[in-house]
Formats: sequence, structure tokens, C-alpha cells
Amino acid sequence: MFKSRIIGTGSSLPEKVVLNKDFEAIVDTSDAWIFERTGIRERRMASDGETSSTFAYRAALNALEMAGIAAGQLDMIIVGTVTPDMPMPSVACQIQKRLKASRAPAFDVSAGCTGFLYALSVADAFIKAGTHKKILVIGAETFSRFTDYQDRTTCVLFGDGAGAVVLAAEQGERGILSTHLHADGAYTGSLLIPGGGSLHPASYDSIEKRLHFLKMDGHKVFKVAVKYLEEAALSALKENNFTGDDIDLLISHQANVRIINAIAKRLKLPQEKVFLNIEKYGNTSSASVPIALDEANRQHRLKKNDLLLLEAFGAGFTWGSALIRW
Repeated sequence: MFKSRIIGTGSSLPEKVVLNKDFEAIVDTSDAWIFERTGIRERRMASDGETSSTFAYRAALNALEMAGIAAGQLDMIIVGTVTPDMPMPSVACQIQKRLKASRAPAFDVSAGCTGFLYALSVADAFIKAGTHKKILVIGAETFSRFTDYQDRTTCVLFGDGAGAVVLAAEQGERGILSTHLHADGAYTGSLLIPGGGSLHPASYDSIEKRLHFLKMDGHKVFKVAVKYLEEAALSALKENNFTGDDIDLLISHQANVRIINAIAKRLKLPQEKVFLNIEKYGNTSSASVPIALDEANRQHRLKKNDLLLLEAFGAGFTWGSALIRW
């Protein structure tokens, strides 16, 4: 059976940097308050004209360059996002057009901040089935357009950007060992953007009620995320007969440094085995894991045969993990 091996990574972030202190003029907050509770000091935000497909395209080019393949060799393009440029067509189809990858079917996956891991799992299944050989997987978000800058509890959390990987079908021990996806729709009201769909289409009323912005029960999200991320991590290790001691690097969704540290503590991982970039970028949702993976790769923190644990938690609730032999 073929394994899905990551042969290229890439990322793209806006040039515009927004510091914690920039929020002090618009909401009741402070740099110290934000950093203490989240681990965030700054984030990147899209400029006028930049969209999720803007960053997805740039990340894809970087990943393809590292992989050393042309876009025309791609068998499929999958994008994880909850902030597409528009309801349709998909971001993936826009990327296919810009890359001129005309032979690749393309579609988006919506799973909140777990979107990239869901997309990665789908791609892995196609490769293991033997029907596809090279797949581009992207996580891309422009959450600054869906953030309520009157809500002090959420507006400081999010940033924009995209990360991408190129998967190739290869034989051997290296590659994705397993993926683990979960969801619990009982929590749909705890993290959502209520407006813009068929339930609350755009109207004067929906705009006045600010339904097109993200709503979040932060306390519930934190509590459930720690519990379920631990379960996802342990299930991945157990299925492959590993323990926390075998992990070389944890690349977690960069939502809150306290969540990441709690998971690392429960897995008994020292700090040098935990990748963090939340301080610079904030929560980039489904782009978070692939951006972190690309940074770790380009910083030469990933060595051949390293065991990587990827995990994420998002709206739905959804959560998941992937265990990778690099």
C-alpha cells in the first residue's frame, strides 16, 4: 500500500502586522491582558483586495517549488477554509484556475479550525486507495473580515494567512501513518458565524444584529478543546503503538498557548518538542497547522524519520490528529 508523504510545504502571510496595543484604542483591553491569556503579541491581517485565495495561491506556489513538481502534475486540490472569497465557487477551484492545474478536481472542506486536518485525511485516503498520486492540500483563512471589532473577547485572537503541503504516493515507512477525525454537533452554538447562509442570508436585519461576525463561548471552547485534543493525540499514538516519549515534535493548532501547553503537559512533552508561533500570527484557523509545519520545516526542525503529531480543534465542534513519519 502507498503512503502519503509530504514532499513540499509552503505558507503565505499578509504583510500588515497588527500589534496587541493597536486594539487598546478600539476595545477595553491591553497588550499584557491579551498575551497573558492567549500567548499572542501580534497577528497578520489582509489588506484591501487580499482574500483567502490570495494567500492560498502563494502558499501553493511555495509548496510546489519545494516539491519540485509542476502544477499540471497535480491529481487533486483540496482547501480547508471557513472564510472563502465567496460562497461559490470554491477557493480550490480558484486556485486550480490560477495554477492552470486543469486535470485536478478541486473542492473545499469546511471543518472550522480543523479544516486542514480534515482535508489532509481526505487526501491521504485517495492516495492510499491508489487512485491519486500527487495532491495539493491547503488551509487558508481571512478571519479579519469576519471578526467583530466590538467584541473584546474575540477580536484580538485571529489572524490571516495560508499554509500548504504537496502529498505524493510513495512506498516505504515514511509518510502519514494515520489520521483521526472527530466531531460533536451538540456544540454547534458555541463557535459559529450565524449570518451569511440560508438560515440568515444577508439583510438589513442580519447586518444590524452583527450576525456575520464570529460568536464564541470562549470558556466552553477552552475546556472541551483540552479534553478532546488529548483524546485525539492519545488515540493516534495508541493505534500506532507509540507513547508521548516517541514524539519528536508536536505541531498543534495555534489557538491559545495555554491549550497547547496543557496538551504538552499531559503528553509529558518538553518545551523543545512543542512548536509555537502563536505569538507572531495569532489564531489563523485552518491555516494554523500548515503554516506552523512549513515554518518548522524551513527552520530545519524536521529531520528524516522524525515522528510528528499534528492536531487541531474547531467549530462544529470538530477535532482531529495526524501522526506522520517525516
